[in-house]
Amino acid sequence: MEKNKAEQVIKILTEALPYIQKFSKKICVVKYGGAAMVESDLKNSFARDIALMKQVGINVVVVHGGGPQIDNQLSKVGIKRNFIDGIRVTDEKTIEVVSNTLNDLVNKEIVGLINNNGGNSIGLAKNNSGLIKVKKYISGKTNYGYVGEIIDVDANYLYELMNSNYIPVIAPLGFDENNNIYNINADSAASAIASHLSAEKLIFLTDQTGVLNKEEKLISSLNFSEIEKLINTNVITGGMLPKIKACLNSIEKNVKMAHIVDGRIQHSVLLEIFTNEGIGTLVKK
Repeated sequence: MEKNKAEQVIKILTEALPYIQKFSKKICVVKYGGAAMVESDLKNSFARDIALMKQVGINVVVVHGGGPQIDNQLSKVGIKRNFIDGIRVTDEKTIEVVSNTLNDLVNKEIVGLINNNGGNSIGLAKNNSGLIKVKKYISGKTNYGYVGEIIDVDANYLYELMNSNYIPVIAPLGFDENNNIYNINADSAASAIASHLSAEKLIFLTDQTGVLNKEEKLISSLNFSEIEKLINTNVITGGMLPKIKACLNSIEKNVKMAHIVDGRIQHSVLLEIFTNEGIGTLVKK
């Protein structure tokens, strides 16, 4: 190895060490979605990051989406995608496709990738009816069908898995009191799971650099009052709004810090956690 490269590696390791010590035995929930779930290089670097985090003592939990994969499977069976106010309307036929896609394709692939990269992950999807309890999501007069709002998460089961050296990989599916299966917004699911676990960190992987100001420059850190101003002045809009709200919601309920990170950058999770500068937007009280 060239001397300059060797020095660079040592610099990175020494910079990472205090963060490794700080977050050892702490819980970190990662919401996995966007380009990082589609491009093979990004998929592998994400899986490696998750395996490494567990290896250095961080209790990591992955919560994943699966929008593009679900749309693809729906089109194969001739069901049109139907969104109202950013929420997928999920009738009886749609929930069957959604739950099977998340369970059989997406969840299994993520578990396989993490395990192939040296991790010890376990998939939690449609066969784990006791993990996420929901009630039917109601907003206005729209009937969203089988869309769930989380009312409880079996945190003890997740603690047991983490203490047994597993990395839980969770699909955004929940069950009501009659054991009906529901689709859940993956950002909301990650936020609720992080809250129930009193996680140290909640990280959202997105297809953006983070939260941008009016000049479209990255804002590296935000508190509640700053976020309120940015929402009121329409700086934070569109797809960033539910992510920011999920961050705020989790911090109000026991999560220490939330991060919005660019999942299009290889090893973005490690760069955010283990470097002084980080690469995304940190949200805190």
